[in-house]
Amino acid sequence: MPALSSSSKSSDKELPLYSERPEWSDVTPLAQYEDANPIAPIFYSAEYKDATDYFRGIVKTGEKSQRVLELTETIIRLNPAHYSAWQYRYETILALNAPLDVELKLMDELAVAFLKTYQVWHHRRLLLMLTRNPAPELKFIAESLKADVKNYHTWSYRQWLLAYFNDEDLWSGELDFVEAMIVHDVRNNSAWHHRFFVVFQSGIREEETDRARIIRRELTFVKENISSAANNPSAWNYLRGILDINSLPYSRVEDFVRLYVGTSDDAVRDVVDLENPPPAKGAELPCPAAIEFLADIHEKEGRIFQATELWRSMADEHDTIRKKYWEFRIREGLKSVKK
Repeated sequence: MPALSSSSKSSDKELPLYSERPEWSDVTPLAQYEDANPIAPIFYSAEYKDATDYFRGIVKTGEKSQRVLELTETIIRLNPAHYSAWQYRYETILALNAPLDVELKLMDELAVAFLKTYQVWHHRRLLLMLTRNPAPELKFIAESLKADVKNYHTWSYRQWLLAYFNDEDLWSGELDFVEAMIVHDVRNNSAWHHRFFVVFQSGIREEETDRARIIRRELTFVKENISSAANNPSAWNYLRGILDINSLPYSRVEDFVRLYVGTSDDAVRDVVDLENPPPAKGAELPCPAAIEFLADIHEKEGRIFQATELWRSMADEHDTIRKKYWEFRIREGLKSVKK
């Protein structure tokens, strides 16, 4: 919904409405069509209503000019999700052959101001497809993520940039970047998702052709992170993802998972297995994600009764909010035994 008050750049004096500006007197504003007595009228601000009335007027005449860029900027600052304003702005930029570096500088401001608005990131994509200069974008994205380290649109834009240009120089530091993001916040699901994209969903780069080595590296990485934060669903999902995308059996990590199903005392080991790091001291155990994982291992290995015991513990104690789901899993598991 449009903002009720202007969020335009601050200035010493507020700009008059477009209807009060002599330079816009040649444009016939078009009011938004509404029934005579709408059931739930939207209370647009006077500034927004005025600007969009003039926007419809220039769209009708097909005008593409510098003042159209100013008008669309006004509307976007009032309502950054106004798709038509963004689209017409882009068409105007093309028609005027406007300097793209100036537009990108404006987008630097708007992308941070409106991080969670899809349109601002889509507009930036269109500009990059014209400039063909992706290198500075990685630094800009890293700075943008400081405002919200988990913002979907920022991460999505980064993935698009890497995949669209697919330049080795862009990819070269990506694993280090995402590892630093995970170190900063081990529960950042967006960072874990990006690591999965980089390692497993974006092709195989020259230095990563030995996939067995890559799998071992990623298993070690995720296990170490689970060890330091046992109840982190992002890391447990990443562990599953490694096995799923490489068609590896869950039983491959059974010894590791078992360490997180018992109590803290059960996890204590005199000799540490480097391939299966135990939970950190003080970890809250048992870990529900590990119980679920072990139950899935039992099920896939045909050990249904062991699986149902764990599902029952989830339903009655460790994940009672999803009690109905776990009871469903129990019923379905027992049905498979009877067949």
